[in-house]
Amino acid sequence: MQELLESIGISQTLFDYLFMPLFIFLARVVDVSINTLRIMFVLNGKRTVAPVLGFFEALIWLLAIGQIFQNINNPLSYIAYAGGYAMGTYVGMVIEERLALGRVLVRIITPEPLPELVEYMKEKEYRFTSVGAEGRYGKVMLMFTVIKRELLPGFISKLKESNEKAFYTIESVKRISEDDLNVMEDRPRFTTRLRNLIRK
Repeated sequence: MQELLESIGISQTLFDYLFMPLFIFLARVVDVSINTLRIMFVLNGKRTVAPVLGFFEALIWLLAIGQIFQNINNPLSYIAYAGGYAMGTYVGMVIEERLALGRVLVRIITPEPLPELVEYMKEKEYRFTSVGAEGRYGKVMLMFTVIKRELLPGFISKLKESNEKAFYTIESVKRISEDDLNVMEDRPRFTTRLRNLIRK
């Protein structure tokens, strides 16, 4: 190995203290990013994609930890390992947000009805339920709807347009009982979104 490095003009010291920590850092970024995506796919019921990601996650982790043990006296290896973990967490969150897979449950509470929002949901053919409820300061309207995550920004924008002070919560949904709302129908569109994400 040392002869190969010298033949291309790289000293062993430069390799140990620059290239090897960089490799460990990048490996951890990829490894942790894949882990974040794998968890997302598990939560969304993607049973075919999650195991494949788990395989590559474990493989890359073994490569990174193997280099740590081979360079156990190099403090930069530990810094690169920890730094890659932190960066991988951030990168995974960004990718997960860009892909916006699955569906979410939006729960809205307002002191008065929102006819504009109701008409908007009917036009978009969203499934929703609206009921009367009792709050701390009196009667309120409680609305539930389940929509695709990719449609969430537009929906929230319409909600704020109808009532800027409306209180709402958002929760991830793993599965839906009705076939026409099942999260698995998103599967064919994953590759398209991934290609668009790479192009950006």
